[in-house]
Amino acid sequence: MVKKMHLGLAAVALTLLVVLVGFSGCTGTNPASTTPAITAAPSATTPAEQQKLVIATTTSLYDTGLLNYLQPKFEAQNKVKLLITSQGTGKAIELARRGDADLLLVHSPAQELAFVNSGNGINRRSFAWNSFEIVGPADDPAGIAKMTPEKAFTTILLKGTNKTANVYFVSRGDGSGTQTAEINVWKGAGYNYTTKVEKSGTWYIEAGEGMGETLRMADEKGAYTLTDEGTFHSYKNNLAIVPVITNGKSLLNIYSVMTVYNDKQPAEKIKMANTFINFLTSPQTQADIGSYGSDKYGKALFNPMSVSQPDTTAGWIGDYSTPATELTPPAPAANATAAVTAAASTTAATRKIT
Repeated sequence: MVKKMHLGLAAVALTLLVVLVGFSGCTGTNPASTTPAITAAPSATTPAEQQKLVIATTTSLYDTGLLNYLQPKFEAQNKVKLLITSQGTGKAIELARRGDADLLLVHSPAQELAFVNSGNGINRRSFAWNSFEIVGPADDPAGIAKMTPEKAFTTILLKGTNKTANVYFVSRGDGSGTQTAEINVWKGAGYNYTTKVEKSGTWYIEAGEGMGETLRMADEKGAYTLTDEGTFHSYKNNLAIVPVITNGKSLLNIYSVMTVYNDKQPAEKIKMANTFINFLTSPQTQADIGSYGSDKYGKALFNPMSVSQPDTTAGWIGDYSTPATELTPPAPAANATAAVTAAASTTAATRKIT
């Protein structure tokens, strides 16, 4: 009985094989091949995935709204989406150094030059400037009006440590370009920041926040603080504190942009970052920067480099007139002297702040 079942099954299998062979002969299909999965051919009108550029920037460029104003203009000209992240300059540089950003827009020349000279940045270009201001209570409890920035800081420190009523200073305290500028003023006044100023008493308050939040804190405390004029003017309608000191060479505030470089960054991404730099320094964008804020605040918040350049420390102003074309850092020897060489030619044509 079992033998008959085996023979029956074999006959059925042989019959099926004959049928399949005959079917393949009729259709011309090789039975050994597998039919590929059907995939829709890409449509000629289907857009390619949009390229993205990550910008690490300082809070002042974000708080003033300048980048939000320029972003759609750039994106309309290029098939690129800008992703903007803002924090203090120190944190922005750290982000870029890790390779988590494609472009760096900050306002701390010494830190920028160190970033470029370490091989992490190329094509540094300065594109705008304004000034820092010492702002504080309208009644000026420390009596610093009309002083130099350095004399004003000295007076605030002396009166603050002597517990003069209502004399306080709020610092960004976040490693930002603004805090770096503050530390430079303390240095110019003859004080070592870490030993004589930082944590020297209840008069000195570290916010650890961006510029907008620091201004709000100073306003609530009735304290002095150092701010870039662009952010202050964008917040002033909601503040009681006012500009007290607005002049002084140490208050100069220069904004620069550079392409982030590392050996994993694709050349195409570097080229697109360079395109954004050239967009910032183009005549049309420089004109846009020069007028930004006039309608809302009664004055422009930034001075474009194409119109005027301040007199400042050699190297602080980057090139602002030639296209960004570098794809890799220059040779080490050239890299070490590039900033000084560029500064000599740029500073020679600068115009002093009056």
